[in-house]
Amino acid sequence: VQLQASGGGLVQAGGSLWLSCAASERTFSNYAMGWFRQAPGKEREFVAVISWSDGSLDYADSVKGRFTISRDNAKKTVYLQMNSLKPEDTAVYYCAALYWARWYSGNPEEPSEYNYWGQGTQVTVSS
Repeated sequence: VQLQASGGGLVQAGGSLWLSCAASERTFSNYAMGWFRQAPGKEREFVAVISWSDGSLDYADSVKGRFTISRDNAKKTVYLQMNSLKPEDTAVYYCAALYWARWYSGNPEEPSEYNYWGQGTQVTVSS
């Protein structure tokens, strides 16, 4: 599975950005999709995940109420709508694919559980 993330950029605090991640895999609907981020000098951290089928969602506490994850299986794309952005949201954002069976056997918030990763897109929030 190849994942191509896009939509990052520079925005002022309080602004919004819309990230997209397009997948090459025709069985995209077999994968839960997650967004992670990594700031300089920090470990990669979980942001949000959406299940492959019933739309179950999970968010990091730091983004709840501000970010929304969604997916369009027909377009093989997952999205991350980011509102009320803060300088601490500045990071490289990665999308990742988690095969459905690992949703149950592992932890969808853990980067090591994911099977495939996109290349990342930079999000910079100025104060």
